[in-house]
Amino acid sequence: MPSLKDVKMKIVGVGKTKQITKAMNMVASAKLRGAQSRIERFRPYAAKYHDVLAELSSKVEGSAHPLLAEHEEKKNCAIILVTSDRGLCGSFNGNIIAAALKLAKEKSEQGMKVHFSCVGKKGRDAVRHSEYELGTSYADRMGSIDFALANAVAQEVIHGYEAMDFDEAWLVYGEFISMGQQPPKALCLLPLKAPEVEAQDEVPAEKGPKCDYLYEPREDKLLAELLPRYVNVQVYRGLLDTSASEHAARMAAMDNATRNCNELINTLTLIYNKTRQASITSELIDIVGGAEALNG
Repeated sequence: MPSLKDVKMKIVGVGKTKQITKAMNMVASAKLRGAQSRIERFRPYAAKYHDVLAELSSKVEGSAHPLLAEHEEKKNCAIILVTSDRGLCGSFNGNIIAAALKLAKEKSEQGMKVHFSCVGKKGRDAVRHSEYELGTSYADRMGSIDFALANAVAQEVIHGYEAMDFDEAWLVYGEFISMGQQPPKALCLLPLKAPEVEAQDEVPAEKGPKCDYLYEPREDKLLAELLPRYVNVQVYRGLLDTSASEHAARMAAMDNATRNCNELINTLTLIYNKTRQASITSELIDIVGGAEALNG
């Protein structure tokens, strides 16, 4: 049976760990409010951008812009992997990395060479220990996300696709759905495919028929401006989603860790009491035995 000093030291150590996990939970909760607000404000913009691009893409042919053209022979695939810079957020990073490596394996089996670009230390370190090529990486940037970072990441794959260096480009990130759901998501960035237009019978009656818009300048000129920005928007949305998902996952992980600390403290306290009781009983037996020996 452990000594009273050892058990007491363990209780003190677990108590200090509990203070750390509780503080990290509070910090993650505060950061989550800001990150969640950013992604909720940005989603309507991204959705409207998607609608405008859908309308424009339906009026032009696939050869109207290089980003709409699908390469006949596919040899190279670029994957943008977005993870957090720090851990202590449960299986969040592991799930995203596993989804990215699964996608990379599928592309390799199709005869394509996979090239990774990573945002976040966790993804970068994982790719370094894999069989795939690691290109540009952005570390210590997830704490200060801005559109300039998204633009830098997106421009690399845009220029690579236009120069025929890449035949496909994918974005793998953690999608923020709710506090309890942050699943990994793989999104095909390039080649851009015209989003499918809803069937007429699926459109609610109160909305009526869609309008026929007139564009100035022409659709192809607008696409030349909007298509690269559309990729930027998608990358930026992936960064914001991953940031909010990271804080939500860390908040849940630290909450579980705090709960486990409480349970461990209760268990150690019970052991401490039993050990103390056994020690007192042993001392009483020695005292009674000595008294009996003196009287005897």
